[in-house]
Amino acid sequence: MAFPFLDVVVGSMILMYIFETYLDLRQHSALKLPTLPKTLEGVISQEKFEKSRAYHLERSHFHFVHELVRILMDSAILFFKVLPWFWKKSGHFVALVGLNEENEILHTLAFLAGVLIWLEITSLPFSLYSIFVIEARHGFNKRTIWLFFSDRLKGICLSVILVPPIVSAAILIIKKGGAYSVIYLWVLTFILSLVMMTIYPILIAPLFHKFTPLPEGQLREKIETLASSLKFPLKKLFVVDGSRRSSHSNAYMYGFFNNKRIVLYDTLIQQCENDDEIVAVIAHELGHWNRNHIICALLYIGGYTLVRHWSSLFQSFGFHTRPLIIALIIFQYAITPIQNLVYFAGNLVSRAFEYQVNLHFAVGSSFLSLPRICYLSIFLLQADAFAKKLGYAASIRASLVRLQEENLSAMNIDPWYSAYHYTHPTLAERLAAIGKMDKEECSI
Repeated sequence: MAFPFLDVVVGSMILMYIFETYLDLRQHSALKLPTLPKTLEGVISQEKFEKSRAYHLERSHFHFVHELVRILMDSAILFFKVLPWFWKKSGHFVALVGLNEENEILHTLAFLAGVLIWLEITSLPFSLYSIFVIEARHGFNKRTIWLFFSDRLKGICLSVILVPPIVSAAILIIKKGGAYSVIYLWVLTFILSLVMMTIYPILIAPLFHKFTPLPEGQLREKIETLASSLKFPLKKLFVVDGSRRSSHSNAYMYGFFNNKRIVLYDTLIQQCENDDEIVAVIAHELGHWNRNHIICALLYIGGYTLVRHWSSLFQSFGFHTRPLIIALIIFQYAITPIQNLVYFAGNLVSRAFEYQVNLHFAVGSSFLSLPRICYLSIFLLQADAFAKKLGYAASIRASLVRLQEENLSAMNIDPWYSAYHYTHPTLAERLAAIGKMDKEECSI
């Protein structure tokens, strides 16, 4: 008797949904709490707390509906063998337009085109409601309906341009690469990563946002001085028109080798009270680079080899052939429970990195030891530490609080929910940790 791969995969998906819904219910209860955490009393205004609470409760209700629809759709697609049916129909479409349906590249592209249309249709109602109802009701949405559909159309066009050559190259490698096909796929992925990092800021990002150089002045000088002191190879410094779409604020960096760029959202500049608060945010992000926490990992490409020649696995899902794209889809479904566990472990590591970076910017980091920071979420706290060491203790506190208020971030967070979902420790945890470091520094 064949192993019931399909039943195991669908069952694991449902179990994961039940577990994550339990965590969501715990967080929903935390959001209902009428008072601030003690660490935030006197720090966050009551008005901002009430707005944040209302915003996240509404997002929580929306999330419950969205996740229920998602698990029902995914389970139905697998259980009722929709994927093999659609793969067959996409082959018929290829033949209908006069092409060879036995050509795996053409068949795969037709299949992916249908999948893209399906994803656009099913995600559209949720995106519209999230942006134009919830985000608009709480004062965040700034985009027009025209801009919304324009962005989606641009995304579809980019998929049409970029996906066919990538898929074609991958399939040809599998067919012609022989025993070394996996190695060739890794090489392809590495090359694509370099190409995308090169063309994204030049060709793709400007399609969606307007990037302007940060004007000369004190803020630019302070950021350049900070980058220079850390030997960060800053080449360009931009302001992006994030306010055109949302009043949420952020800052990020990208690039590789000696060609790094820092991008500030215009909303971040508007919301921070002074230049030092903005520089403190940049200091936090630079802390990730300084401690080598941003690592580009090439994962998943070899995963399909685990299922590529496993006929019984394909048959369990309703397939009688073993095309590359289907192998990758089946692998993705099968690996989801393990992926979530790895993601959870990654969150713990990421949170510890964050803590160390901020502390480094406010006090000397010599007294930081791994055992001491490990359980404080073992790593955002590192990013805060890094910011602290460079003398931005007061500014990092002020910027953390200001961004929390302006973005209406959740104030009461369930610890189980936070450990599973959050890559960053909560504001209460970060302020408490920085305060503890201040006390320890004074006692030395």
